[in-house]
Amino acid sequence: MTTDSAGPALPPTRGADLRPRDPVRHILPLGIATFVSAIAGFLQTLAFPSLSWWPVVFLSVPLTLLPLTGRRSWSAFLVGFVNGLGFYLVNVAFTSRYLGPIPWLALSVLEALITAAMAIPIALAYRWLPRVAPGRWGRLVALPAVVAGLWIAREELIGHWPYGGFPWGRLGVTQVDSPLGHLLSWVGMSGVGFLIVFLCASAIEYARIGTWRDLRTAAPVAIVALVLLLVPQFPTTPAGTMRVGAAQGNGPTGYFDKRTDYAVLDAQVAATRPLLGQKMDLLAWPEGGVEYDPTQDAPTAAVLDGIQKQAGAPLLANAAVRKAGNDYNLSFLWMAGKGITQSYAKWHPVPFGEYVPDRSFWEPLAPSLIGLIGRGYTPGTTPPIVTVKGVGVGLAICFDVIYDDVIRTGARDGARLFVFQTNNADFRGTDENIQQLAFARARALETGRSVVNISTVGTSQVIAPDGSELDRIPADTAGHMLTDVPLRTGLTPAMSAGAWIDGILAWGSLAALALAGLIMRRRRRARAADATTPAPAGTGVDSV
Repeated sequence: MTTDSAGPALPPTRGADLRPRDPVRHILPLGIATFVSAIAGFLQTLAFPSLSWWPVVFLSVPLTLLPLTGRRSWSAFLVGFVNGLGFYLVNVAFTSRYLGPIPWLALSVLEALITAAMAIPIALAYRWLPRVAPGRWGRLVALPAVVAGLWIAREELIGHWPYGGFPWGRLGVTQVDSPLGHLLSWVGMSGVGFLIVFLCASAIEYARIGTWRDLRTAAPVAIVALVLLLVPQFPTTPAGTMRVGAAQGNGPTGYFDKRTDYAVLDAQVAATRPLLGQKMDLLAWPEGGVEYDPTQDAPTAAVLDGIQKQAGAPLLANAAVRKAGNDYNLSFLWMAGKGITQSYAKWHPVPFGEYVPDRSFWEPLAPSLIGLIGRGYTPGTTPPIVTVKGVGVGLAICFDVIYDDVIRTGARDGARLFVFQTNNADFRGTDENIQQLAFARARALETGRSVVNISTVGTSQVIAPDGSELDRIPADTAGHMLTDVPLRTGLTPAMSAGAWIDGILAWGSLAALALAGLIMRRRRRARAADATTPAPAGTGVDSV
């Protein structure tokens, strides 16, 4: 009902704007908002493997955003912190598998603090944008776009800082099994995450505005939803097949596994024997499938020579190799009598796993844990690709698969398929290996390329360019695959423009928020100036 000073209450006119009078007020009291935010963080973990309930994001994202509406900076920080804890304490619980709670808690708290810091800009967007752009399109398009971009800015920050970042829990990777998975080829993981958050944020504003009878207000959400569902996967061009053999040795490759000399190599050889004598173009072994440096250890080199000769194809293996005084996590093509002919050293060694940054600072805080990491890998500089019989084979070593730059470089440099080598032995019995597999499948969809994902202990699969599974070896089992792997050429938009997409979404949203803040500041100054300016004489305006 509306009133005026001249008469009784009047019914609202047809089509009247039913928005709340104060669109920037908070929806939930702080206590309830904190509880809801923690639940939202936990719910979001259900969209990731092992459960992979991808529709959950359309509940968890709104429940993450609603507690931030109307919040000021410190309360937004609190709400964001509990959301980050609710998510990361579950999502990266595998880090406690062997080393106990300290690494798990340290990583979870760090990522939760970054989540909390980036909750503040989202809360500011909810305070400023409705005042700067109060119309329906501002509320239904501009505000959701900025909020979604800030979500991606947070993912980008977590994925790059500190020590190279840890882009593990990205929203886009949850959609590999959903009807939205094909969009990874167009806009990549950041783009898919942006679209999900935009849909959820726009739906929230549609509900808050409350003009249910005016279907035009639903147009932004409806249009985006239709685009998401109807656009097919970007087509790459078939370019034949490559017969790839892959062996999973299931040897004692864990950090604390008891082993005898050459036990890992022996396990790989045993798993490979059924492949020998069969026609293949490439034989792939996993990360850590060779425990001694073949450039320094003659027995290892002799075994690799023998396997390569019997396979009749280049052997793609991996070992810790020392060159020029530095240790590298090195994937290499081995040819009998020639040794290493091509190689790629891991670009992103895992901090506190494969090396210790700022050791002098961290070791006194946890000497027993830091002391376990005796060797420090140096980041590589060579491109993540080798050439086999004229065919480019893109590479990624274990957690390399979560870094966009590795995959994009391989695709742009001519990879027609990818081989991801990994060692999951330190995470047996956890969700780590299947979460990593989700990244591998997302990369197949993003690049429009097949992926051979080969692990020491599982999971190992051959993944088609559409993300489906062509072949597999069961986890914790010695076995092999021999697969005619489809080859593809042509770059998807996610590969050719992915870095631009990420930058525009993240930096564009931050710029838009800064512009909104500048406009708000100028308006406050203008109001303050108006309030202190005396009225001109003779206007009849009372100074009080």
